[in-house]
Amino acid sequence: MGAPGTANASWGNWANFVAYSNHLNFFAPAAMGNVLAIGATILEVILALLLLIGYRTRLVALLSGSLLTIFALMMTLSFGIKVTFNYSVWVGASACFLLGSFRTFPISVDTYLERLKRNSGNLFFYFCRDNWGFQPSYR
Repeated sequence: MGAPGTANASWGNWANFVAYSNHLNFFAPAAMGNVLAIGATILEVILALLLLIGYRTRLVALLSGSLLTIFALMMTLSFGIKVTFNYSVWVGASACFLLGSFRTFPISVDTYLERLKRNSGNLFFYFCRDNWGFQPSYR
């Protein structure tokens, strides 16, 4: 927490981020720094978007929790345990695993797709019968 480039602040520009990523990924060669930084960023963005829209929620939550757990372990090995609590990484990982323990997600793309499948893809049935209590009659 602080200005870019100060202690405990890894953000500010791409060079600082790659340096921070290289410090976390101490086991990998420095030449892989950009690849790992880009890969981690893309994976984080994709998983976050999938969680927000609720697509394959259970699987994505478990993958996100695993990614955050790996991140927290690398942070602990690189900087010590305190930094993981500064950024609440363990809380985020725990929240992902808690979400992954649920079986249904009422407000999600998963539920929407399941209803469409159950109603043979008929949008009229989806919007009228399931959500509004209206039972259409075909007399």
